[in-house]
Parts: sequence; C-alpha cells; structure tokens
Amino acid sequence: MHVIVKVVVVVAVVVVLVVTVAAAVVVVVVVVVVVVLVVGVVIVVVVVVIVVVIVVVVVVVVIVVVVVVVVVVAVVVVIVIAVVVIVVVVAVIAPVVHVVVIVD
Repeated sequence: MHVIVKVVVVVAVVVVLVVTVAAAVVVVVVVVVVVVLVVGVVIVVVVVVIVVVIVVVVVVVVIVVVVVVVVVVAVVVVIVIAVVVIVVVVAVIAPVVHVVVIVD
C-alpha cells in the first residue's frame, strides 16, 4: 500500500513539474512572439516614417527647382522681349525721326 502511495505521489509530482515547465515554455513563447511583433511593428512604422520624409523632401526639392526654373525662364523672356522692343523701336522710329530731321 505504501509503495502505491509513493508511486502516485511521484507521478503527481512529475505531472506537476511537466505542466509547470510546459506553462513556462508557453509563457516564454508568447512573450517572445509579442516582443517580435511589437519590434516588427516599430520597425515598419520607422521605415514608413523614413519613406514619407524622403518623399516629402524630394517633392519639396522638385517644387523648388521648378519654381526657380520658371522664374529664370520668366526673367530671360522679359529680357528678350525688352531687347526686341528696344531693337524694333530703334529700327522703326529712328529712321522716321532721322527723315523728319532731314526734312526739317
């Protein structure tokens, strides 16, 4: 009778130890999975933020370049128009004034 009781107690202790170890392993696995998921989410968020910042910087640079090019082209066009107007005025009005001066 004492042998059976000892065997039952030993089996009970082994079962308790196995269940405890299994529970500890499950808890460790769950913690590791949660940590990996959180780190993964943080990495994804950081990468997304970096990509968004890069895209915004590129867009701003492109806008600035386009604005500078448009301003430079506008200034060149205004200068060309002014030169053309001056040349036309000199070419058209000067002979007339000259002729008028000669006639007088």
